[in-house]
Amino acid sequence: MSGPGSALRHADPRVEAVVRFYEALQPADLDRLAQLYSEQAWFKDPFNEVSGLAAIRRIFAHMFEVLHGPRFVVHDIVAEGDQCFLTWTFSFALSPRAVPLQVRGTSQLRFAPDGRVAWHRDYWDAAEELYAQLPVLGVLMRWLQRRLRSR
Repeated sequence: MSGPGSALRHADPRVEAVVRFYEALQPADLDRLAQLYSEQAWFKDPFNEVSGLAAIRRIFAHMFEVLHGPRFVVHDIVAEGDQCFLTWTFSFALSPRAVPLQVRGTSQLRFAPDGRVAWHRDYWDAAEELYAQLPVLGVLMRWLQRRLRSR
């Protein structure tokens, strides 16, 4: 497992910059997004689909406003040419006293000719990774999983 200052490194400086940025991400770092993302970059996750640096910045600013202690840890890197896949764990709490939650997912990145991210798609299962961990929804999600599971 990796983390800030971990041994997980990549020879491609574009990939290395993205991994280091996300593993150390703090609210003040949002001012540096233009160093990593092109002005018209596209971003999609299970809750958002936006284009443009300002819109991407709003997503991450919102993350810091509503979540407590958000943190990414990158576990695996696969990169070839102008494309990269990262597997990661995102940890956070919904309130200061809430039990921390974790979401496991993958990011697919495509780099522009200038070396910045032009395309970013996050893949993760909101039902399994998020909703099932919530107290009320979790009960319903686990019931649905049992009901729909083949025997």
